[in-house]
Amino acid sequence: MLAWFRDLNVQERRTMAACFGGWSLDALDVQTFSFVIPSLLTLWGITTAEAGVLATVTLVVSSFGGWLAGALSDRYGRVRILQITILWYAVFTFLCGFAQDFNQLFVLKALQGLGFGGEWAAGAVLMGEVIRDKYRGRAVGLVQTGWSLGWGTAALLYTLLSATLPEALTWKVMFWIGLAPAALVFWIRQYVEDPAIQPRGAAAPRFSHLFSVLKPPYLSITWRVSMMVTGAQGASYAISTFLPTYLKTQRHMTSVGTGSYLMVLILGAFFGFVSGAYLADAIGRKATFMLSAVGSMVLMLIYLLAPLSNSMILPVGFLLGYINYMMFSPMGPFMTELFPTAVRGVGQGFCYNVGRGIGAIFPALVGFLAQWLGLAAAIAIFSFCGLTLMIVALLLLPETKGRSLASLETRMAK
Repeated sequence: MLAWFRDLNVQERRTMAACFGGWSLDALDVQTFSFVIPSLLTLWGITTAEAGVLATVTLVVSSFGGWLAGALSDRYGRVRILQITILWYAVFTFLCGFAQDFNQLFVLKALQGLGFGGEWAAGAVLMGEVIRDKYRGRAVGLVQTGWSLGWGTAALLYTLLSATLPEALTWKVMFWIGLAPAALVFWIRQYVEDPAIQPRGAAAPRFSHLFSVLKPPYLSITWRVSMMVTGAQGASYAISTFLPTYLKTQRHMTSVGTGSYLMVLILGAFFGFVSGAYLADAIGRKATFMLSAVGSMVLMLIYLLAPLSNSMILPVGFLLGYINYMMFSPMGPFMTELFPTAVRGVGQGFCYNVGRGIGAIFPALVGFLAQWLGLAAAIAIFSFCGLTLMIVALLLLPETKGRSLASLETRMAK
């Protein structure tokens, strides 16, 4: 299964390593908040609705960060913008640990979001352009497993810190650890280069470039991809943001128990990322998306609403993580193969991050609805709506498996 990896050249491998590290540490920083929500509910006395707002503001602002970073990467290079965004989100995650109330954390989480969104936009385009056509799906998808590694690390750290530190200190240390990604920037600066395909420095950057994919001939693809990503991200955020709170408050698990159950789901997510990477090249991008969306609908309803004991939801959690996160592996290569080089950064940055921004509303809506229907029902409703939207959008999009970037340039030129 890894024979293809030996065929990659040095630059392809280094780029994979840089983006894998970026995604892993990105997930560590962002998923930290889902683990500290129960502590903030207790220590600060905030409501689930306010917790949802804190999660949402990061994601909404990240949509603007990703859109802007994508446009800037078209002009200044993918690697330079990747370094800036990693450093940005690391610093502001660290500062979150010093927040003293809801308002301070709101501002810091918003600023964290700028870098969080930008890192994916620059990294996904960099990967899609550096990796050759026949390996793009599995390579970009395999790097996406870094998200599960970072998420798992956050769960492990939360479990260990909760067992050794008082609750009032645990949440702060979780955020302080978020400074770690800054060290990755120095390695990227020395070893990773921009792809030769990317035209840099040809002209002064123009504000209008931000809107280049919102007019023909790109508009049709732009709104359909944005709708697909909105559904996928919204459903995922609805599940992942409040899952630790659901396990702790409605399943009445301890902090250690919550972390352990989440580790099983995250392990499933890891294998889902890997499977999605290979399936994207084997059966196509769209078929992989569809399999993941339909399977997620079924398993999410079973996990949250079926009358299962705590011991029974453990294997269901593994399967839910597996099938749900499979959909994210093909997203990078899929969008890389839909936009030509001149607008690829802003195209991917806009679609993925507008989808993320609109999908970011889901945690806030879950938090508000949970006050009337309960957390499990609220998560299930918005996850189901998101996955339905994703399926509808997929039916309107083309398959891109096997499409070369060179042929895409020719097609757009005509």
